[in-house]
Amino acid sequence: MPKIPAIVLCGGAGLRLRSVIGDIPKGMADVAGRPFLEVLLRQLQRHGIERAILAVGYQKDVIRTHFGDQAFGLDLVYSPEALPLGTGGALRHAADLVESESVLTMNGDSYTDAELDRFVTAHSKSRADVSVVLVPADGRGDCGSVRMNPDGRIVAFEEKRDRLEIQDNWYVNAGIYILSRQMLYDIPAGSEISLERELLPRWLRQGKLVRGFVCLSGCMDIGTPERYRSAQCLFGVMEPQAGAGK
Repeated sequence: MPKIPAIVLCGGAGLRLRSVIGDIPKGMADVAGRPFLEVLLRQLQRHGIERAILAVGYQKDVIRTHFGDQAFGLDLVYSPEALPLGTGGALRHAADLVESESVLTMNGDSYTDAELDRFVTAHSKSRADVSVVLVPADGRGDCGSVRMNPDGRIVAFEEKRDRLEIQDNWYVNAGIYILSRQMLYDIPAGSEISLERELLPRWLRQGKLVRGFVCLSGCMDIGTPERYRSAQCLFGVMEPQAGAGK
């Protein structure tokens, strides 16, 4: 597997979760006795990632104090935002910390049990500008959808759709990507911009090669109190990883 770093987007304040997690960064929300961000860092380490860049914002010092410069076999560096930059702006802000030709990125408030090592290898072989982990839509109409051709090329990103309109070739974006370093520098610097709603559709219109990597395990996020409670149930039954202490 090619060696690439990861950027974890964990700058969110978690405003919708205040009633259940209080005034802490969303990535520090407790799931089964550990911060949610720990779950993601352990996943990266399991799949061969050695260096993670944490794009932090709200109460960034809380995250840095907790995890330090090394955790769970990962070297950690930080990309602090003074103001919210959105998912795309946060990636551009972290671009100078990326030393490889490409980088794996993931949202810091969702989890998909994807085989990240296979994802990295598939991206390297495809020569895509951007690769995206997708999960089956399964009739969901509460989130944006992605349409992919049989050859794996993504052809459309759509906003929320009626459940009856979703066909077999529609998927849900799991919030895990691989981008070339060049694509990071294609993002306007210092601007608040969304990777999902603005940049990915723009890159498709520009003819960039964007490919999908389907994962059948589904995607779980902690964005609302209801989904946060579901995450507690899911991770409460997962066995702790042996030997993965800080």
